[in-house]
Amino acid sequence: MDAFFVSVEELYDPSLKGKPVVVGGRPNERGVVSAASYEARKFGVHSAMPLRTAYKLCPQAIFVEGHPTRYREYSGKVYEVLQAFSPLVEMASVDEAYLDITGSERLYGPPLKAAHLLHDRMKAATNLNCSIGIAASRLVAKISSDQAKPNGVLWVIPGRESAFLAPLDVRKVPGVGKVTEKNLHAFGIRKVGDLAQLDDVFLEEKFGKWGLALAGKSRGLDAGGWYDTEIGEDTGPKSISHEHTFSEDTADRAQLESTLAKLSEMVGRRLREHALKARTLQLKLRYSDFSTITRAHSIPRGTQLDTEIYQEIRALFDANWKAGASVRLLGIHASSWADGEEQMDLLGEDRHERWRKTLAVADRMRDKYGDAAVGLAAGMRGTFRERTHENPAGLPGKKK
Repeated sequence: MDAFFVSVEELYDPSLKGKPVVVGGRPNERGVVSAASYEARKFGVHSAMPLRTAYKLCPQAIFVEGHPTRYREYSGKVYEVLQAFSPLVEMASVDEAYLDITGSERLYGPPLKAAHLLHDRMKAATNLNCSIGIAASRLVAKISSDQAKPNGVLWVIPGRESAFLAPLDVRKVPGVGKVTEKNLHAFGIRKVGDLAQLDDVFLEEKFGKWGLALAGKSRGLDAGGWYDTEIGEDTGPKSISHEHTFSEDTADRAQLESTLAKLSEMVGRRLREHALKARTLQLKLRYSDFSTITRAHSIPRGTQLDTEIYQEIRALFDANWKAGASVRLLGIHASSWADGEEQMDLLGEDRHERWRKTLAVADRMRDKYGDAAVGLAAGMRGTFRERTHENPAGLPGKKK
């Protein structure tokens, strides 16, 4: 989808069209840019950039806090269009998906005609623009969709993948971030074509298994990470985490504990969404001087309940917070999924079951009325605006 968050905002406020718009928060906040309109991008504004930096680059921009509930709603509409087009759909994020249309030529015609048909259907159903890349691999399809933006269609004909990729910057390869880009530049590798000319043994020696994946990607192959699975195969997350950066550092214990309660709710909901139970819970604590500690604790029985997560995390906080020290950021990370049936807690099983049923009802209320509809009393003081990001709770197409 093209500038998805901004485009949804424009549906509700048409006056934003054609103007530099930044979604993510106010310009004086510590947060980061979640999305920027194409008009704002001309000034160098991009996602993940600090809001204050975005304001310096484009002070005339209109800063919008964002509406995650709206984005989930429209992501659902996008998914409905895609699922009606092909049964093999993989939502990569709230605004991006892969479709396998193998064998659909009788129904839609050749690939380019099929893409234009999907393009029209998406616009008619959502009133939003999208860009479509067509290729024999997901990797090349993704890159070609980026090259087709905004509102375009690009087909990389089979056999022409290397020629298409060669002149592109290595940063265009999915998975290549700033650090990898810098390391590749150190070896004189600036274009994908430079990468393709290197020996696989050299890349593995310098970058390990990621080097072999890069070698495959440089030739247009689906290799490494996301691309190791089939389209539509839901492998689930390896971990789930949420964190919050305070607008102003705080040493208020009640505020800090309440924020941990809110974060526990967010992690718990994601765990239930994926039908997962975490055995390891980790606290992230960053002080005003940017010094950061992480402390993890493994529990005997996996959990997906907000109350149990909060109980464990608060214990970690009590044991590690320097009383009176101002905190900049708090985070909770859940991992190590429990497998199969676990031993029951005979003394606390009734309480556990009551909370399970209560939170199931709470999730249904949040799905209908938004995440702020219901929450733990302990988290009331810790209420903060949900950060707008690509993989929110309630992502369509994910198994529950």
